[in-house]
Amino acid sequence: MTQETRHITKDKTIVVVGLGYVGLPLALLAREAGYDVIGLDVRKEWVDMINQGTCPINDDEKVTDKFERFRFPATIDPAEIAKGDIILIAVPTPVDENQNPVYDYVVDASTTVAENMKAGALVVLESTVNPGTCETIVRPIFERAGFTIGTDVDIAHCPERIDPGKSSFSAGYHIGNTARVVGAFTPDGTTRAAEFYRSIIDAEIREMKSIREAEAVKILENSFRDINIAFINEIAQSFDHLGIDVLDVIEGAKTKPYAFMAHYPSCGVGGHCIPVDPYYLIESAQRSGFDHQFMRQARKVNNFMPEYSVERMQDALNDIKRPMNGETIGLLGLAYKANVDDMRESPSFKIIKHLRKHGANVITYDPHILHKSDRQTLEDVLNDVDHVFIATNHDEFVDMDLSLLKKHDIKIVLDGKNCMDKDAIEAMGIIYRGIGR
Repeated sequence: MTQETRHITKDKTIVVVGLGYVGLPLALLAREAGYDVIGLDVRKEWVDMINQGTCPINDDEKVTDKFERFRFPATIDPAEIAKGDIILIAVPTPVDENQNPVYDYVVDASTTVAENMKAGALVVLESTVNPGTCETIVRPIFERAGFTIGTDVDIAHCPERIDPGKSSFSAGYHIGNTARVVGAFTPDGTTRAAEFYRSIIDAEIREMKSIREAEAVKILENSFRDINIAFINEIAQSFDHLGIDVLDVIEGAKTKPYAFMAHYPSCGVGGHCIPVDPYYLIESAQRSGFDHQFMRQARKVNNFMPEYSVERMQDALNDIKRPMNGETIGLLGLAYKANVDDMRESPSFKIIKHLRKHGANVITYDPHILHKSDRQTLEDVLNDVDHVFIATNHDEFVDMDLSLLKKHDIKIVLDGKNCMDKDAIEAMGIIYRGIGR
């Protein structure tokens, strides 16, 4: 490749492979920055929605707003990859039922790109992968296709940083102003990738010394969160036994202006990152001869929280001498986090499983996922259940008129997100149980 080919200018065409929660906002950001953008996805119905002017992600106002203003064509035809000067791969990286990393989407996307791209392109993997994946899985695919890394193609990794919906943890931050890290197989590849991201993102772009270090950054970020959440979940269980309100203690600890970072317990950890990414590092390190015992224990604690939350419901039922078998419980929330319709790795489904295992009748309602809900309104749920289990802290639940609980003779509120007014609920004679309170 010549120096001219390597230089990033706005007349370049960007191809984004995978138009989900990461790829679609990324494509819109590149289009907003002035690039020609082509989106590629295997889901024809998804592609048709985009081309017809309907945003397939409707729970993020930032995304829907940009979608209205910065349209781009989408396709299922991989031949369109040949038009790309820069190709961004943003496909899922899940784990299987045994928590082993699944690389199928990365392999398929990389193979499709290698079979259709033109020489001289920059390929960036945004999908979260464990350290060494680009070396052992991605690079060989391009080499088998006849490309020489650093000569015919630059391959880089820039792990995505995106937080769907509204979040107190990321208030004020979005894909366009969140710092990123990049790494590639060659220094020129790293420079080239960094130059592109600096052209679309108004934040620091840190150039890592190697592609393996870039891969490790995202795994470290989410493993850090998982471990700290596991710690506070264990503290919550301890405080339940001790009769201490964990939220009051956290607020007290937050008064220290240094060396404390607040994390909060809940009925489970969901989403595509935190309950998944630690397993990538665990598996990668194990193949190298190291056992992440601490991270395994954190995953064990967090995986137990749906079951523990159901145990809290059973304890509350014991107080009124009623078995769970035969009780009707309204589960409020199917999404993994507040104010989105994203159900990936949502603890709600494990909660439902455990409730039904104990003989409970479960009626679900999520105002953001009505097509998966058993009822279409909150009042319809409250009218048909004995107890309520808050599994997602949607605004609709946090801000509900609590007198509705009394009106519908709700006996128990299990607050799996610690988002409800405990004192107000108890003042109405309703039993309240939280996680650590």
